[in-house]
This record gives sequence, structure tokens and C-alpha cells, in this order.
Amino acid sequence: QQISRIYTDADDYQVIMEIEPEAQLNADMIGLLTVRGSNGSLVPLSSVTSVRIEGAPLTIAHQSQLPAVTISFNLAPGVALSKVKPLIDQAAADIGQPEGVSGALGGNAQQFESSTKSMPILFLAAIIVIYIVLGVLYESFVHPITILSGLPAAGIGAVMFLWLFNMPLDVIGIIGVVLLIGIVKKNAIMMIDFALAGQREHGWTPAHAIREAAAKRFRPIMMTTFAAMAGAAPLALGIGAGAELRQPLGIAVLGGLVVSQVLTLFITPVVYLGIESVMQWVRVRRGSAEVKELPGGQAFRPEAAE
Repeated sequence: QQISRIYTDADDYQVIMEIEPEAQLNADMIGLLTVRGSNGSLVPLSSVTSVRIEGAPLTIAHQSQLPAVTISFNLAPGVALSKVKPLIDQAAADIGQPEGVSGALGGNAQQFESSTKSMPILFLAAIIVIYIVLGVLYESFVHPITILSGLPAAGIGAVMFLWLFNMPLDVIGIIGVVLLIGIVKKNAIMMIDFALAGQREHGWTPAHAIREAAAKRFRPIMMTTFAAMAGAAPLALGIGAGAELRQPLGIAVLGGLVVSQVLTLFITPVVYLGIESVMQWVRVRRGSAEVKELPGGQAFRPEAAE
């Protein structure tokens, strides 16, 4: 059994207790080993045990200096690897394996487990990069939040459609969700860019600007969304060789586009007006010029009149 552990700068090693090498060559030497009796004296092992010779493996595999056994398994048709991992853990718990026995996944299962652990970091890094790029583009810290507000709807739609079609959220499905981040945010970009240009060039109020943006950009938004949905349709329908591998990606993209298309057309103007109201309140508090709304929906700035 393991009695200690040695740590070095590069690795660590388990110390396994065993009998001397010269005593391992003769089976009769096992009986000469002693155990402590009830009265404290040492008793030969041969007096309390019996020895029999049986077959044994020619080689014993080791991993990290400990005996190891590799158990392979195949997936049943229609069963994803993400569903197998909980079943293996439950089977190991039902068996009641000793405390000294531990298990770990290897091969494709290990790669899947490591990739799923890094996915939250990937999502966070992608959102941070998008926020920085949009912040530099619009020279603002708040308007990128308006554009990113539609991403939760896309994620909800992708997961909902995968659930409806009984598809696993595997690595391919997660890739589809990542693709949605770039596809969905173009809806908000098209509206916000038009609204900000209208405010700067024509002096529109935020309400008038976002109303004009929603009306003028509705057709381009629908055209680009339908084009993306048409591109994802063959993947979702499972057409072609190896389509079962790519099908979760197409379903995730279609579901995210359908849900986000309906919600972002309402969410984005609301978030935009809310942020602009807060920014207007901040500007007024700092003493900048107030923007007055005229009946026609135009904005009147005192300095512009001068």
C-alpha cells in the first residue's frame, strides 16, 4: 500500500511498501512473513493462512507508479458522450469500490471533459473581446451593452431547440452557440449604428432615433437573418455524409436565430432608451446642455441655435 509521497521540483512519486526483492522470487517466502498476534508477539503468516498457486497476468499496467486497468466502452446508437459520463459515475458509486481505487476518463472522453470545462472561459473571453471592439468602434462604454443584450435570447433559443429535438449539447452544439454570438449581435449593431448616426448628424432624440432605426433597418435585419437560417438549414436537416455529427450545430444556430430575431427587435430599443436616459441624466448632472424634444420628434440644442 502507499505509505508516503515524495515531492520534487518536476513531479511527485508515491512510496509503495513491498517485501525485499530476494523474497519475491520464492512463493514459500510468503509464509515466513510475520504478523503481530493478539499478545503482541510476531506470528509467522503460514500459521494463520494457506497458500495456493494460481495463474496471474504476465504484465501489470501502471499509471503514475500505481497498478492501473483500462476499461473501454462504446456508445450505443443515438447516445451522446455527455450522457455517458453521469452513468459511469453512478455505476462506480453503485459498485461500492474501495477508497484506494480511483478512476479517470481517457481518450476522447477525456478530451470532451477537458473541452467542456474550458467552455465557460471561452464564452467569457469571446464576450470581453466583442465588448472591447464595440467600445472602440462607438467610443462608448455603455452602447456595447445594448448590443450584447440580445445574446441571452440566442443562447436560450439554441438550448431550447436542442431540447425539443432531443439533441445533446455536445462540443458541436457549443460551437453553434459560439457562432450565434457573432451572427445575432449584427441585428443590434445595424439599429444602434443608425440611431447613433441620427443623433450625431441630425440631432434626433434617442426615442426618435431608435424608432427610425427600427423602421429603416427592419428589412436588412430580416434579410440577413433569413440568409443565415438558410445556410444552417442543411446542417439542421442532417443532409449529407456524417450529418449526425453536424446536426446539433445547425439546430442550435436555427433555434438561436428564431428566438433572438423575435426578442431582440423588442429588447434592443428598450435597452437603448434605458441607457440613453441614464446617460442623459449623467450629462445633465455634469452641467452639459439639455436636449429638448420638439413636437415633431426633433431635438433642439441651445448651442446649435446660436
